[in-house]
Amino acid sequence: MRTHTIANISVAGLFSPDLARQREVDEAIAAAAQDIGFLVINDLPAWARLDATQRRALLQLFALPPEQIRPLWLRKFDEGQPNIYRGWFPLQNGFPTYKEGMDIGPDLVDPALAVHGGDPLREPSPLPPEHALPQWRAAAAQYYVAMSRLSAALMRSMARGLGLPETTFDAAFEQGISTLRFIRYPLRTPQSLVAITDEAMWTEHQGQRRYLTGRAHADTGFLTLLAQDGVDGLQAQHRDGTWLDISPAEGTLAVNFGKVLQRWTGGRVKATQHRVLGNGVERCSIPFFYEPRPDAVIAPLPLAEVPPFDPFYYGDHLWETITVHNVEFRGIGHLRQPLGKPVAALHPMAE
Repeated sequence: MRTHTIANISVAGLFSPDLARQREVDEAIAAAAQDIGFLVINDLPAWARLDATQRRALLQLFALPPEQIRPLWLRKFDEGQPNIYRGWFPLQNGFPTYKEGMDIGPDLVDPALAVHGGDPLREPSPLPPEHALPQWRAAAAQYYVAMSRLSAALMRSMARGLGLPETTFDAAFEQGISTLRFIRYPLRTPQSLVAITDEAMWTEHQGQRRYLTGRAHADTGFLTLLAQDGVDGLQAQHRDGTWLDISPAEGTLAVNFGKVLQRWTGGRVKATQHRVLGNGVERCSIPFFYEPRPDAVIAPLPLAEVPPFDPFYYGDHLWETITVHNVEFRGIGHLRQPLGKPVAALHPMAE
């Protein structure tokens, strides 16, 4: 019986002048993307490393008292708050996913990328007060920049691995809306399990009955980089249905791909189902979702065997998807006006 494994890839070669080393990494990433669609990367450049001390400092966000968290809440959970998309989502009972956290956009780094009163996908991000978490904003911004830079390098590697010019995806991500998310999965309470069927909530893993704290799903967009806190529970699903554990080893990032990239590449890159199992202890993570502009046009790539599809705006696809499937955004679809159908079938390279 074959034992499936998650590829653990050194990415040092992506930043080396040695083209042979770069090709070796490109091939390894392309193989993992087209096989399981999930990988772990190590040997990160110094500017992209998040050590345990830095991670704990960022996760101090969850130590804020309720009176400082409440102003960060999304409007869905507090009608008195202005934010629709960026901000804090509290714990919700009655769902397979049981988490709280906060989403922050690119205005953390460049305030000009926020649009007051415009598209919710570009709204300003509420942030904790500086006096409550001194230097937290600066540390979060530094990490946002690092993950953006690393993501861009990985997308160029993906392009090369697909036989495309390495800059194929670059233009779509200029002034993108990438999200830095902070998540806490606490121990489930009895109230959190009300109205959830056993089938949706529990699973057997390595001979143990484990509850879910993050439902099985595939990400919506392109590329996700996940920093874990050393607590296990993250799993990815192999094509044969087997669930594989993703090691939370220090100095590594878990990498997975989204449904838009899968569609854009005609299925060559896999958007993989993944989930989080509870294990009796609290778990935190810091995912970074690399995302293009809302008005980036997604049109068929110049790849053989990519089935044709009607071009669409990324922002419209994202909004339609998350407001149906994501528990923290469900039911707010009417709060954003779609851009509609692109006027011309422009490929992002031509924008």
